[in-house]
Amino acid sequence: MNPLEDIDKKNLPRHIAIIMDGNGRWAKKQGKLRVFGHENGVDTVRRTVENCVEIGLHYLTLYTFSTENWNRPKLEVDILMKLLVSSLKKELDTFIKNNVKLNAIGDIGSLPKKAHRELKEVMEKTKGHTGLTLTLALSYGAREEIKNAVKQISTKVKNNIISVDDIDETIINTHLYTHDLPDVDLLIRTSGECRISNFLLWQIAYAELYFIDVFWPDFSELHLTEAIKSYQNRERRFGKTSEQLN
Repeated sequence: MNPLEDIDKKNLPRHIAIIMDGNGRWAKKQGKLRVFGHENGVDTVRRTVENCVEIGLHYLTLYTFSTENWNRPKLEVDILMKLLVSSLKKELDTFIKNNVKLNAIGDIGSLPKKAHRELKEVMEKTKGHTGLTLTLALSYGAREEIKNAVKQISTKVKNNIISVDDIDETIINTHLYTHDLPDVDLLIRTSGECRISNFLLWQIAYAELYFIDVFWPDFSELHLTEAIKSYQNRERRFGKTSEQLN
């Protein structure tokens, strides 16, 4: 039996975000170089995207490359960027077949020219798709995102475009990278680490958190099913009491 069939399709999270952690440790455990883990992690991305399409998920955001990842050894960063380019080229047909719209958030302009160009091309070719919106967080850091939003809003206040009294959650949302995405409902992190690592700090204010002790290359449809079922068994109160909800 396909474990995905055991999910209540009427109670799906609208937006799932995943911190894909553990590629390097997965490879090291097998006596391989870290790049081996990253390559197998790409295969897991493909499976996960197809699983999300199958269950009818609307939004999936993947923490692909953080602002802090630029501090890794140059060889590893170069390999990751090459993997990004080759993966985008390889997966375009899959995106078209499954009606997936590719999106990206972060300091995209800091990517190498080839990676930036390939990313833009695939986004352009899938912009009209109406199924799953797959967002890659690339050169992304939540504190940087919030800092940039504050700067933009401050400039508008200074130039009398908006007043201080106008600033509310909606105004802040419109100045974030994720201005066209809903808040995250379910945040999953693999590898057994229990931290957020500067990912979508504003957008996960009321997300359900799910930490799993499995390295990303081993993450399967069964693990995705378990995460979603855990979400479905939780009571989301958003500050209210159970009695108010009922």
